[in-house]
Formats: sequence, structure tokens, C-alpha cells
Amino acid sequence: MRFKLLRRRLTISAPRMVLRSAMPWPFRWVIIALVFGFCAAISLWAFEFGKQIAGLDVGSNDEVAQLRSEVQRLRDERDRAQTVANTSSSQLTTERTVQERMAAQIKSLEAENRRLRDDLGFFEKLLPTSATQGISIRALQAELVGPRQLKWQLIVVQPEKVAPEFNGKLGVSLVGTLGAKPWSLDIPGGGQALQMRQYRRVEGQVELPEGAVVKSISARVTDGAGAVRATQTIKL
Repeated sequence: MRFKLLRRRLTISAPRMVLRSAMPWPFRWVIIALVFGFCAAISLWAFEFGKQIAGLDVGSNDEVAQLRSEVQRLRDERDRAQTVANTSSSQLTTERTVQERMAAQIKSLEAENRRLRDDLGFFEKLLPTSATQGISIRALQAELVGPRQLKWQLIVVQPEKVAPEFNGKLGVSLVGTLGAKPWSLDIPGGGQALQMRQYRRVEGQVELPEGAVVKSISARVTDGAGAVRATQTIKL
């Protein structure tokens, strides 16, 4: 039996033997990584050394410095342009506000000027004439302010310096055509009370019938007894 075992070990039929290293695999990987890192460091050093020898690194540094200077210059120009734009925008806003304020003032002055002209014309109509005595009607006028709306106004004047108080009535009538037929309208119906001492401005607005055409407007002032004291008629 012992002879057979010894022969099996010494012949081809002997079992295989495996030789294993005594160093663990983690240490092997660490050593391999160190070798690769060392090689990479040597390669990088050789590359940088070659650039210095060839003079490429100096030109790149100069170009980078020039590009940085150009970028800084462009940034400064952008900041200056932005400042100018902001200032211009503020000035435009201020000028627009001033123009709007001036336009509003001009409109106000124009309205005030129209009012003063109207007042001047009104008081000019109040000036007595040599032929005027007693109560008179002045500045009778009428205009259409809508398709069927007529606005009228007049001034009743008593030109005496020390005029007694007048109590009477004012009647206004329209004359024209309605549907190709004669037509008339008294406004207000029966006349309106009129009390004054030196002058009185009276105005009103009337709704016209559909298809009415006003040819003329008349105004008359009557006293308390019904006597006519002044009349005026104008054609439209």
C-alpha cells in the first residue's frame, strides 16, 4: 500500500500542485496603482517640460492675459453703456412727465381763456345802448347738441343804474316744420318766472319731436300784468 502511494506521487498520475504567492491581492492592486501614478506623473512632467522647451507655454500665457484684458474692457464698456441707458431712460421719463404736466396746464389755460372770452362777450352784451330803454333781450341763440336736442340761452337786461326789481315771466317758442307741415312749440309751457334787477342769464334744453325742423326761435318777457316788455327772434 505504501509503495502504491509513493509511486502515484512520483509518476504522471500524481495530483497537480498549485503554487500561490504569499502577497495578498489588495497589496498587489496598491502597488499597481502606485506604478501607474508614477508613470502618469513622469508623462505629465515630460509634457510640461516639452512645452517650456518649445516656447508654447509663454505664448499661451500672453494670449490668456490679452483675452482677460479684452474681456475686462468689454465689461467696462457694457457698464458705461448701461449707465448711459439708465440715465437716458430717467431723463425721458422726466421729460415725458414735464410734457404731460405742461399739456394739462395748456388745456387748463385754454379753458380759462375761453371762459374769459365768454364772460367778456357776456358783459359786452350788458353794456347799454343809446336806443335801449327798459328791459331788453340780448344774445338769444340756439344750437343742436344732439339729433333731437336743442339748447338755447339768452340774457335779459335792465340797463338802468338804479333799476327796480322786476318780476315777470319769460317765454320761448320754436317755429318750424314737422312732416312738411307748419309746427311750433312753446318752451317752457306758459312761460317761466323771471326775477331780476339788472341782468339775468337764462338757458335751457328741449327735446324735439322726431322729424321736426326748427326754423326760428323767439323769446318774450312779460310783466306781472301780462304786458310784453321785450321780444327777440332769430332765424336758425
